[in-house]
Amino acid sequence: MLSNKKQTKNTIKPLKRLLGIMIRRYKFQLLFVLVLILLSAFANVRGSLFLQVVIDQYITPLIGKADPNFGGLLKAIMTMGVIYLVGITSTLIYNLMMVKVSEGTQKKIRDDLFNHLETLPLSYFDSNSHGDIMSHFTNDTDTLRQMISQSIPNLMLAGVTFISVFVAMFSLSIPLTLFVIFTVSLMFGMLRIISRRSGRYFGAQQRDLGRVNGFIEEMMHGQKVVKVFNHEKRAIDDFDTINETLRVSATKANGVANTLMPIMMNLLNVQYVLVAIVGGLFAVYGVSSLTVGMIASFLQLSRSLNGPISQISQQINFVIMALAGADRIFQLLDEAPEVDDGYVTLVNVTEKAGQLTESNERTGIWAWKQPHEDGSVTYTKLTGDVRFEAVNFGYDEGHVVLHDINLYAEPGQKVAFVGATGAGKTTITNLINRFYDVQEGKIRYDGINVQKIKKNSLRRSLGIILQDTHLFTGSIKDNIRYGRLDATDEEVIEAAKLANADSFIQHLPEQYDTVITGDGEGMSQGQRQLLAIARAAIADPPVMIMDEATSSIDTRTESIVQSGMDRLMEGRTVFVIAHRLSTIQNSDVIMVMDHGRILERGTHESLLKEGGLYYQLYTGKVELA
Repeated sequence: MLSNKKQTKNTIKPLKRLLGIMIRRYKFQLLFVLVLILLSAFANVRGSLFLQVVIDQYITPLIGKADPNFGGLLKAIMTMGVIYLVGITSTLIYNLMMVKVSEGTQKKIRDDLFNHLETLPLSYFDSNSHGDIMSHFTNDTDTLRQMISQSIPNLMLAGVTFISVFVAMFSLSIPLTLFVIFTVSLMFGMLRIISRRSGRYFGAQQRDLGRVNGFIEEMMHGQKVVKVFNHEKRAIDDFDTINETLRVSATKANGVANTLMPIMMNLLNVQYVLVAIVGGLFAVYGVSSLTVGMIASFLQLSRSLNGPISQISQQINFVIMALAGADRIFQLLDEAPEVDDGYVTLVNVTEKAGQLTESNERTGIWAWKQPHEDGSVTYTKLTGDVRFEAVNFGYDEGHVVLHDINLYAEPGQKVAFVGATGAGKTTITNLINRFYDVQEGKIRYDGINVQKIKKNSLRRSLGIILQDTHLFTGSIKDNIRYGRLDATDEEVIEAAKLANADSFIQHLPEQYDTVITGDGEGMSQGQRQLLAIARAAIADPPVMIMDEATSSIDTRTESIVQSGMDRLMEGRTVFVIAHRLSTIQNSDVIMVMDHGRILERGTHESLLKEGGLYYQLYTGKVELA
């Protein structure tokens, strides 16, 4: 259980940050809202005080008169009507304004969340459920919207009304007001105790809700696997367990919170009766010079306290739940972004007599632009020379995945990696991209340490085709153009032809304008892979990485995909990971890996002559796991 000090800190910090966002963006609107709330509160209190004037000055004098004149009373009632109209109008306007403030703040927070997500390292997404991350954008931000649009203005009105009522009460009777303060203090003490307990439970509820969303997202994504292995019953049982945890935490949170309102309302009714009794006794025994009108006004003011106290007891639950969501949101926003301390950038150049000159236009020739401390700049032509020098790496500290990796890929070479699952093949490609950084050793790209190269420049020089192709909702044309957003329609078609994708695209209803949904739902794996090749082709990178790009398609489709890949690989440095040895026999270098080490290297023919692990894999004596 959290200590009170820690709990208060966890509550105040997100609240201050949230208010800071609102004030920076909407300080004038919030100031105007505050003025309207003051007007609304003034109208409510003034109406209660006016009751004394009506009774003592207009109604009491008319009692017993044979021909009473109701003109003054009518005028007083009309004045009260105008005061209440001002209050109603103020309430309507500030509620509409707070809706705009809440929606704008919610948009700002979602923008900040998404922008920050794009800066986070890949390791964050590897270690956090996608559904839980999505829950920040939906459940957590929605609780903030409700708090900003409803809870904050209602609590502000309650606070202002509360103070105004007590000021008015003191003007009528100090002894009776002190009695009311005593009873209200008891009620707020109870409110504090209950809200403190519910705060812990609402935090647990938001976390458990994120877990439920994460599980659902995972099950929907893997529904085919669930059905293939007949795991529907297991999935239902697992969901029931997680959902039961949510039910328990939500029951505790809302159970405690829902007891607050009935308790407070009943206590307020008791207080109203006590004030009436005590006020009557004061008047009878002359403790305070109270008139009938003053007692009626005081009782009305006492009843007016019901509104603020009930608002506080009702809205405090939404505030606690929203602050639990805000705490989760700000935890995500406080995640450390991907570090990029590189300073070497990728630029277009023209080449004349061996001299490289930077160009603002796309020339097809790339170079690394490297500034130096003396202010000079050197350009190194991008050729695709990649070298690993004594590289050691582990995803977790103390758990080394790659051991003393030394390899080189000269410009235009095709380097293939072979090995069992977990041998470290994909890890090597992740290091080239700087999805992760090495712990020991160096990776050099055209002689430059990749840690000196800015990540966006490094990744712009690399193209990747993965086994699991991801397509976005949009037209086929847009999905291919994702590789280079400024590509023309003609370049899109040319890239599709190079990848052998044009033939099947032409048979689609809208051809290149056919809209893809659900990650290419309705398309074969081979067709999706061809689009991925076209997307890489239009980016035209000098280095390509192909991570088991043909392992999940049939042999006939593989020949079509392989043909497109062969065209794409021409003249480029290529790293290939493959389970099918037939696809890498023409590689310039084949690296045989096992448990993070390179055991053998050479061409297909030389490795067969050695009679080692590659020979055993090729002849079927050993199978890849």
